[in-house]
Amino acid sequence: MSKEQSIREFLHEHAMLDPVSFHMPGHKGSRIYKEYGYGEYLENIMDYDITEIPGADNLFQTEGIINTTMEKYAKLYGVEKSYLLVNGSSSGIISAILATVPLGGKIIMARNSHKSIFNALSLAEITPVYAYPETVEKYGILGSINPAEIEKLFNENPDASAVILPSPNYYGICSDVEAIAKICHDRGKVLIVDQAHGAHLKFFNDYCDGYPTAAENAGADIVICSTHKTLLSWTQTAILNVCSDRVDLRQIEDKLQTVESSSPSYPLMASLDINADILAEHGAELIRAWDENITSFYNRAKKISHIRVLEHPMLDRTKMNIDMSNYGYNGDETEKYLNEQGVFPELVTGNIIMAMSGIGNRDEDYERLLKGLNEIEIEALDRGIDPDTFELKREQPKALTNKLKQTDIPFEKEFVSINDAVGRVCAQSIIPYPPGIPAICPGEIYDEEIVDYIIARRLADEKVIGLQSDGFVCVGKEE
Repeated sequence: MSKEQSIREFLHEHAMLDPVSFHMPGHKGSRIYKEYGYGEYLENIMDYDITEIPGADNLFQTEGIINTTMEKYAKLYGVEKSYLLVNGSSSGIISAILATVPLGGKIIMARNSHKSIFNALSLAEITPVYAYPETVEKYGILGSINPAEIEKLFNENPDASAVILPSPNYYGICSDVEAIAKICHDRGKVLIVDQAHGAHLKFFNDYCDGYPTAAENAGADIVICSTHKTLLSWTQTAILNVCSDRVDLRQIEDKLQTVESSSPSYPLMASLDINADILAEHGAELIRAWDENITSFYNRAKKISHIRVLEHPMLDRTKMNIDMSNYGYNGDETEKYLNEQGVFPELVTGNIIMAMSGIGNRDEDYERLLKGLNEIEIEALDRGIDPDTFELKREQPKALTNKLKQTDIPFEKEFVSINDAVGRVCAQSIIPYPPGIPAICPGEIYDEEIVDYIIARRLADEKVIGLQSDGFVCVGKEE
């Protein structure tokens, strides 16, 4: 029997491919750290792995060097206070909800929220009121949350304590945070924005035109940003920004120390410090170069005659949603072809691949992406495909945009085969990963489309959290 590959071996082999990353994290490798004078950090990383020795400060009682980094972020984002997160944005999201919604309370939330939000509801027995995003019909994906939907839900649920929504969502589509914030504040409620995918937007607002308004600039009260996804800090790092006095800082700090590790990583926190320093000193040049590369990509992609690239008035254009189905390639096939060329996108949904750019991408990365897309066009034409008439018979999964019927969240539970789940009440979220958005949540009722979608994801060898290895799912127990 051959020796199984280790994590280290896989990472080394992948790095040796000289891959182009259009997936998180945003730094895209060591190059940018070395270019801006932080090579010694990479060389000495093991020696930087310490604990709370004298002078090292404490993440949960910041009075020294960690507090200095927090102040850097508060200044960069123009907010009242910033907190460093070493358990990812998930820890910030959970803390924000627990700090603003009482035990057994109610929250208005986007149905396409990240799984961490559902975890917070479970911890505090919070009742969700779902705001369903609009559908981008041409692409079959979820778009913005309509402010009118939030107003309607508040009228029906005046006891809801807060609103939480992702902006941008995984595809880069933002909501009108300013309008939603006004609706919340007129009622004395708190708006939490999961801006995990938009930590960079504040800087695009500072230096460029044509990007949605960052939540920090739009009136949100708490904004959680995954700086690792698009900026320069390492995976698992993020920040929580408090933007108004509607938030009790003592509650936030108490919940953060409850859910975060009691042994925070100093190398991770150091990467947050480096990220802040590079943005402060070189942010303008880096963001403007990023914008130039993005603009060039969109302009050049249009020269591929039958490519479809998502356009939307609230799109964060750093997320490039690409559809090559007129050339006979669905999303999985497009991803596979690009992978073979050493280009790795972030996400596949139906016919779409989403290439997530980051601050560390360079013009040659976009060149290799475009080269791969051009080669798909050439290969398809060589096979005799006529993109003017070709129609790929694979639609976007309707399960991603359907509204499932709802009932009370079941108290008694049992496990059944996913094949027998139609008509049963979900008792444990089923979460394809990525994007980490539940396909079905507790209290929702399985229908045939959602069952078929879950089975298809596993047959495609994708990760589906909540689906047991034996194919069973947790449902409400029938009497």
